[in-house]
This record gives sequence, structure tokens and C-alpha cells, in this order.
Amino acid sequence: MVAAWWAAGLAVPAVVIKGVLSGRGNSTPTTEEAVVTSSRVEDGTDPQFVCERVCTSDRLLRRMGGLSKDPTPNTCVTVCGASEEDACTEACQRAVCTNTHQVPAWNDACLKRCQTECLRGRASERDR
Repeated sequence: MVAAWWAAGLAVPAVVIKGVLSGRGNSTPTTEEAVVTSSRVEDGTDPQFVCERVCTSDRLLRRMGGLSKDPTPNTCVTVCGASEEDACTEACQRAVCTNTHQVPAWNDACLKRCQTECLRGRASERDR
């Protein structure tokens, strides 16, 4: 009887740990993902709260050029804010422009490029 409890006591944590670890790598972005991969707006006429998800795909890193310093490829950042552009820009900044650069205006240029890419993503979304 005691051996059965020991086996159950070892098996349950192993199953839980396996489930947690196997769920981590399932959301890897593809190289064809757009700058903005998802957005959620509450129901209503005016969006009050918007969440934007930006992934550091190969496509985004090519568009950013050399402005990103040591980016971590294939990572995603989700940020919620008051407007789509602000949330997208902040998510892009956190995903791509996190490492500071020694050149004084480098980080400002990275932020401006993020704003441009977010506006470009919005324009292409409206055209669809």
C-alpha cells in the first residue's frame, strides 16, 4: 500500500512538469509573420484598450535593418495600451530595441523605425 502512494507521489509531479515544459515552445513565430500578428479590441465604437503582439521574425529584423542591437530572434512581446499604434510601438521597442547602443541617437532611430513599421502594418491591414 505504501509503495502505491510513493509511485503516485512521484508520477503526478512528473506529469505536471512535463505538461508545463511541453507547452512553452508551441508558439514559435514563422518568418512570414507581419509586424503586428494579433490585436484585440473591446466591443464598442471606440477602442478603449488594445493589445498588440510583435514577434522578432526574420522579416521584421530585415525591415529594421541594423537598428536592432543583439535581438533575440523568434521571440514575441505583447503590450496593451490605449491605442493600436502606441501598443504596437511599445511592443516593437521591447522586442527589438531593448539593448541600448553606444551611438547617441541609435535608440531614438530604432523607436522611430518601430513607429513606421507599425503604421505600415496598419495600412496594409486596412487594404485587405
